Amino acid sequence: MKALSYPATALDWRERARRRLPRFLFDYLDGGASAEQTLAANVQDFCHARLRQRVLVDVGAVDTRTRLAGQDCAMPLALAPVGLAGMMARRGEAQAMRAASSAGLPFTLSTVGICALDEVCAAALTGSPPPWFQLYMLRERAAVRALLDKAWQLGCRTLVFTVDLPATGPRLRDVRNGLAHSGARAGLLRAAQVLARPRWAWDVALRGKPLTFGCLTEQVPGGRDLNAFKAWVDAQFDPTVSWRDIDWLRQHWRGRLLLKGILDAQDARAALDSGADGIVVSNHGGRQLDGVPSTIAALPAIAAAVGGRTEVLLDGGVRSGTDVFKALALGAHGVLIGRAWIWALAGGGEAAVRQLLALWQREFELAMMLTGVTCVADIGAAQLESGSA
Repeated sequence: MKALSYPATALDWRERARRRLPRFLFDYLDGGASAEQTLAANVQDFCHARLRQRVLVDVGAVDTRTRLAGQDCAMPLALAPVGLAGMMARRGEAQAMRAASSAGLPFTLSTVGICALDEVCAAALTGSPPPWFQLYMLRERAAVRALLDKAWQLGCRTLVFTVDLPATGPRLRDVRNGLAHSGARAGLLRAAQVLARPRWAWDVALRGKPLTFGCLTEQVPGGRDLNAFKAWVDAQFDPTVSWRDIDWLRQHWRGRLLLKGILDAQDARAALDSGADGIVVSNHGGRQLDGVPSTIAALPAIAAAVGGRTEVLLDGGVRSGTDVFKALALGAHGVLIGRAWIWALAGGGEAAVRQLLALWQREFELAMMLTGVTCVADIGAAQLESGSA
């Protein structure tokens, strides 16, 4: 029997999530496209950035606070949107919202989350801002307008628009475990995986109801049925979306607009021209096109291309507070984290997410101290060894 231990890293929480979730759900979180080379590179390429340690600098008053998308943050980090998060823990998005607001950080609700937007807004601690809202451009523009109106009415002021999903990538783990298939055989395969995780079945599948797609209950016919939902979503992804649609979105959204999925300097400049208030350097966690660069490798050229004229966030591969620091040193203003927080949520609920975020804040603060900086605005290339990135 494996000895009991306290989780100390995101990977520790990953292992707990693996043991608690049905296989098709864990693979949905953990997997990437095709051979998963980009997924691996997102993590591994952080190792190429070497920090420049400095000593005997007065770091008695280090301040990790900053602002992202106009919101005060305890450190330069926000929780990224993760679809189906409410399948990983009971009312998962609401739990994560409470953890994020407790930590003084933004939480982003996915269009395809389980909890409805009003439930997530209600979960924020008193005095905390509402969540950011993530949007896909659906073929039914009336549905998009309805989502935007709802988000605005509930107080959301930051929209994260995902631009790298004209169609879903080839996620082979989902093929193997039955999630990508419909029909009786796939249903039996998933049922067997659920029966192998009775704790999840009781706590989430039964006690966590309703397991509907909260933001889309008015749009999705048969929203309680996985096959019906998948068919609707597959039909809604629009490969014709172009920069003209960003113009349309900009006309219908009065708040801040972040474009998530930028991986090229030319696209970064186009985003700036489109009126976006910021960009998220992202390859969708390695879940779309395998073989594209890691986000940390793409970041410096993109940051240079926009020349400080817009806010640049990074998403993908961040596994520690030290990685947050490296991203800032390479040109980001902040990061979004996805897998790390959802592993913690699945492994230990709200308390685990709080624990993870507190650990990362300490790691980020230590990186600042040992590189000789006391405020976030001073983090830059000077904190990297020459030629290390």
